[in-house]
This record gives sequence, structure tokens and C-alpha cells, in this order.
Amino acid sequence: MSQKQMKEAFVSNLNGTSVLEITQGLCYPAFCILCRGFLIIFSQHLCSFSHTWKTRFFIDFIVLILPLVATLTILSSFILLELLAVIIFGAGLFYQIYQRRTCYAREPVQKILEKFFTISLESEYIPAISCFRVINSVFTAIAILAVDFPLFPRRFAKTELYGTGAMDFGVGGFIFGTAMVCLEIRRKDYIKGSRFHYFTKSLYSVWPLMLLGIGRLVIIKSIGYQEHVSEYGVHWNFFFTMIAVRMITSLLLIIFPLNKSWIVSLSITVLYQLALDFTPLKRLILYGTDGSGTRVGLLNANREGIISSLGYVAIHMAGVQTGLYVGKHRSHIKDLIKVASCLLLVAISLFISLYIVQVNVEAVSRRMANLAFCIWIVASSLILLSSLLLGDIILSFAKFLIKGSLVPCSWNLIQSPVTNKKYSESQVSEVQRKEPSLCLITALNRKQLIFFLLSNVTTGVINLMVDTLHSSTLPALFVLNLYMFTNCLIIYVLYLQDKTIKFW
Repeated sequence: MSQKQMKEAFVSNLNGTSVLEITQGLCYPAFCILCRGFLIIFSQHLCSFSHTWKTRFFIDFIVLILPLVATLTILSSFILLELLAVIIFGAGLFYQIYQRRTCYAREPVQKILEKFFTISLESEYIPAISCFRVINSVFTAIAILAVDFPLFPRRFAKTELYGTGAMDFGVGGFIFGTAMVCLEIRRKDYIKGSRFHYFTKSLYSVWPLMLLGIGRLVIIKSIGYQEHVSEYGVHWNFFFTMIAVRMITSLLLIIFPLNKSWIVSLSITVLYQLALDFTPLKRLILYGTDGSGTRVGLLNANREGIISSLGYVAIHMAGVQTGLYVGKHRSHIKDLIKVASCLLLVAISLFISLYIVQVNVEAVSRRMANLAFCIWIVASSLILLSSLLLGDIILSFAKFLIKGSLVPCSWNLIQSPVTNKKYSESQVSEVQRKEPSLCLITALNRKQLIFFLLSNVTTGVINLMVDTLHSSTLPALFVLNLYMFTNCLIIYVLYLQDKTIKFW
């Protein structure tokens, strides 16, 4: 067996892990981000520690990147303990901040909370959505390289036919996160303007993805790089899926109102599942047109990637609905609490629905992107998003306790003028509000596609240079951490230099 065949076999015929383990893993980085906020507040205002761009980068890398690398490798069997540990650590930091608060120092907790609920929020972007996209990008970047090393648990890798692998969520989560900030949501005048104009603009915006998809295909075929054919097919890749999803959803959003996206999503998933159950569509995906697994012809060669795009369209439409709901202008903490509660309730309802569907209809299948897969991706995405929103609320309270606190990629707090105008002016100065967000989260969020592309390129280079299959634990960890450090630093420097690599 050749090296290429061994690497392909290493990531094939896998069945994934439990939904519970993946859910725990998703909550872990959300609490890491909360602890990162506490650390910044504590070091800035209670330890008089000055933050340069270098120290901010290292803090973000150590608190956000390194724990996720460890969770996906050497600490993969202790996810629940890691989650409990970071919660206890965060609680300890929060207690220290509360004890040393500079605002309302002599007020009881009840009075402080009453005043906190009058606070208004202000931010250029929704911090929870930015963090969602960054977490998914970082996880994907780590996993696409780590999966080639023995220390990466096989249960986290992409599943062959049925099952829930951690890497399966990364694909769906990427689509969901992109949908929450799609063009139709970001353009405030979309509803009033010409939808056809935005449709043509959306179509024009996919041509860089087309170049990337074709470029990846040509490079992989020319160098004989290992491929998992049953993932997307012979020629298809994730860039082509993104193109198909973007084109179809842009057309759907011309026909249907934005606030009805959830109806479109539900309709597509149900109809697609009915087609899988009552037509030859499932047999076509699994065995080709002749029933023998043929790869002859464009459809047969790429049947998984082409047909599963329908499921990703449904996920995208659910993401559009979520982004529209979360992105509505809300000016008070109470509104944020309602949003987090609503998303959490919907997520729990979807997990119950997932159990029913898996028992009575069909198990989760990334390969087909069936009904159960779509429900699982949306439910897991909402759990992560609601965890981040909960973290936003707690972090906002910590900032409320320390006068002048400024945490990059978080809400700015504005006290209601009716309640206390003087305090409003001292909470966050105008200079602070205009200060650029020097943080890794903002950099990765603004340059997500470049980070994804860079990660793919460096993953390929490392695979060509290193015998990943026979690497022991310490060398593998060194390579993974160096790989993530290099990629993150490049993106961070590009962000600091205000270098925008964009083609549309």
C-alpha cells in the first residue's frame, strides 16, 4: 500500500462520536473567550499591566488557540473536566473582579443588578457572531492538519456514512456562520432596494471561490495529494459547495422575504428527506446511477458534493434567519438576555427533534446532508451562539463593575442618560470607543476566507514535508502549534497593517 493510500485509509470508514461530547466541546471555547475577557479586565485595571499589540496577540493565542489544540489532541478524553476547569477558573477571576470593583463599591448586589439592567449596548459588530465564526475557523484549521496525525482521535474525524464527527460540524458550522453575516443581512437597504441588484452582486462575489476551488482541484490532482473521495466526490470540494449554496440561496432570497428564511429551510430539509426515502436519490448518492458505485460521468463522479448541497442550502437559510434575529438593533442588556434564552430554547427543541428523527427516520449523515444532519448542525450552532451570548452578558457585567474597562470584540456599555448621564460619560471614553480592536478574534473574523485558504495551503505543505502517519505525540504537537501560531500571526499582521486581500 502506497503512502497516499495509507493516508486515505487513515481518514476513511469512521463513525464519529456522541452528540453530547461535541456539544461539550463547542461550549468549551465559548467559556475560554469569557475567561479571556476577565483576564484582560484584571490585567488592565487591577494589575496595571500595559497591553501592546504583541501582548494582546500572545494572550489571545494562549487563551484561545492552545486550549483548542490540546482539546482536539492530547486532552480529547477529558473534555468535560476541561469545561469544568475553565468554568471554575472564570468564576475565580469574576469573584476577584467583583471584590475589587471600582463602581458601586458599597452597593448591595441587588442594587448593582438593577442599575446594570438599565445599561445600553453598542458595538460595530455583534460580538457573539464574530466569535462564532472565529471558533469555527480555528477549529477547522486545527482539524484539517491534526486529522493526519495519530494523536487526533479518529472519533473526531469526518464520518463515512452515518454518525456525528467533530469535523462534520466544522463544515456545517462554516456555512451557518457565513449565512449570519451574508450580504442580504448586512445591507440595511436590502428590503427597500432592488433585490435583483443584490442577486447579481452575490453572483459576482463567488468568482474568487470558483478560482480557489479550481486551483485546489488542479494542485491536488497534479501532486497526487491524498483524497477522501466519498466526502465530496472526485472533482468536487468545499469551495464548490460554497458556490452552489451562495447561488441558490441568493435566488431564494429574491423570491422569499428574509424573515421567512426558516420556513424555506424547513421546507427544503423535509422535501429533501422525503426524496431520499421515497425516490432513488439515496441509492444514487451511495451507489451511483448503475448501483455499483460507478464514478463515470460528472454526476456519478461528484454525486455526494452536488446532491448534498441541498442540505447545506437549508443550513444557510437557517443561518440567515438566525443572523437576522440576533442582528436586530437591541439597546439593552435585558434584550440580550431574551435573545440568548430564545436561542437556547430553540436549540433544546431541535435536539429533542434530532432524537426523534434519528430513531424514526434516519441517523445523521454528513455524506447526504440529510434532515438529521441539518437539525444537528443548526441545534449545535445555536448552542454555541447562545453560550457566547451568555458570555457576553457576564462579561458586560464584569466591565460594568470596573470603570473604563475595554475588552476588544465585546460590547461597549452606555449608561442610560435618564438614569445617570455623568456615569455614561465616564464608563467608556470617546477615545476608547474609536480605538481599533487590536485582537486576534477581530483579525480572524475580518479575514476568515484568507485564513481558511492559508490553513489549507500550509496543511498541504506540511503533509508533503512530514510523515504525519508515523509522527509521535511531541513532534506532532510542536508542528500543530507552530502551524497555528504562524497562520494566526500572518493574519494578525495583515490586519494590523490594514491589508485587505479581497477580489470583489
